[in-house]
Amino acid sequence: MKLVGKLLGVFRVAADLTQAQLADLVGVQVETIASIEQGCRSLLPDLARRLDQLLETKGALATAVENMPEIDLVPAWAEQYMDLERTALALSWYDNQVLPGLLQTEADARAVFRNRVPVFSEGKIAIQTASRLERQEILHRSEPPTISFVIWEPVVRLQLVDDEAHAEQLRHLRTCAALPGVSLQILPLGHRTHAGLDGPFTLLETPDYQQVAYSETQRGSLLVADPDEISILSQKYAMLRAQALSPQDTMGLLDRLLGELGEQ
Repeated sequence: MKLVGKLLGVFRVAADLTQAQLADLVGVQVETIASIEQGCRSLLPDLARRLDQLLETKGALATAVENMPEIDLVPAWAEQYMDLERTALALSWYDNQVLPGLLQTEADARAVFRNRVPVFSEGKIAIQTASRLERQEILHRSEPPTISFVIWEPVVRLQLVDDEAHAEQLRHLRTCAALPGVSLQILPLGHRTHAGLDGPFTLLETPDYQQVAYSETQRGSLLVADPDEISILSQKYAMLRAQALSPQDTMGLLDRLLGELGEQ
């Protein structure tokens, strides 16, 4: 990833373009170009081909991406998911480890990246945090996607920041839950049934009405389009929504958690 990023930087400078100018020409955010050049973000094949054409680099970037070691292709799954997320018609998100990135405050997102092992540098933490916050713009569009979140209660109680910042995160969850097209449900810790014990996952509907699933593990991530697998995860998600608190009762739980922190 670092080698590909350095190549992109060399080609961009040779074309006498700034990162902002190049980003504008290929239709991406300037943070995307910056992250790729720093080796913090994968260059996806489609963008590599567009850059090769624009920079007249005779397929050098696309060839480099195609021949990257397999270990460096793992983050590309996440990048591909994020591209799908930006254009999704609907998202169904279950998490039992950490708050969904779309719902994290800046302080919480920064704390998540700071807890990474091996550790990120402060520079990488800043880039990753900014990228995560940038993704949240889909919640505030004039015509946002339909998004359902089911979150296990221990995740909401997980406190990676001080009391003030944690209270801000809880208030932020309440605010997000009231946005148009958003449904937020908490699966209580004391519930005797739990359909999501196998781990977190996200179901996504693309603009052409295709169903895709995304899941993460400790050392990788996976996009799934197999109809049989999608069916199983859809059944799991339907059961999780039935087992979770209603959106109204979820707001009540958030209020109680705020009360425990001394909030009114």
